[in-house]
Amino acid sequence: MSDDGFHVHGPHDHEVEHAAQHGGDRFTAQVAVLTAVLSTVGAIFGYMGGHSQNAALLYKNEAAIQKTSASDQWNYYQAKSNKQNLAELAVALTAGGAQEKFSQAVERYKTEKEEIKIAAEKLEAAAKEADQKSEEEMHVHERWALATTLLQIAIALSAITLLTRKRWMLGGVFSATGIGLVFGVIGYLHL
Repeated sequence: MSDDGFHVHGPHDHEVEHAAQHGGDRFTAQVAVLTAVLSTVGAIFGYMGGHSQNAALLYKNEAAIQKTSASDQWNYYQAKSNKQNLAELAVALTAGGAQEKFSQAVERYKTEKEEIKIAAEKLEAAAKEADQKSEEEMHVHERWALATTLLQIAIALSAITLLTRKRWMLGGVFSATGIGLVFGVIGYLHL
């Protein structure tokens, strides 16, 4: 207001003054706060979903590395088998000192193959374990993604509720929120 008593304000100022004098629209304020809370929880669920998806990808990558290493070990095992077979053939074709030399080689190759086989089997077991962990993390990711989607639906329904001023739509908001929270808890518990 100016010193001479002349007062000009826009429609927004009028609404703010009206809300301040008459307590405002409580329904709108409550739904707006609910929407903000849902957005915050949804952001947390989205973060957790991304985290579980990244973990699944890391485990899948680890499984691929272990499988490749196991394959290398099995190829090495096969090479030792080929050398053993050649040494066995040499034992059959030679006599005396040469035959003894090739017999020792056959025994050495057998021992080396057993060590290689144990290493390859360990790598295969590690690959299988990493694959299983990846599957578990993807399962958890699906739970987080479903929880996030349900909260996004609840947010959209709360916006429609505000625009249409139909209080009965809050039932949909609360239903989607409740189910979303249940799936968020399931994701958190890794079920």
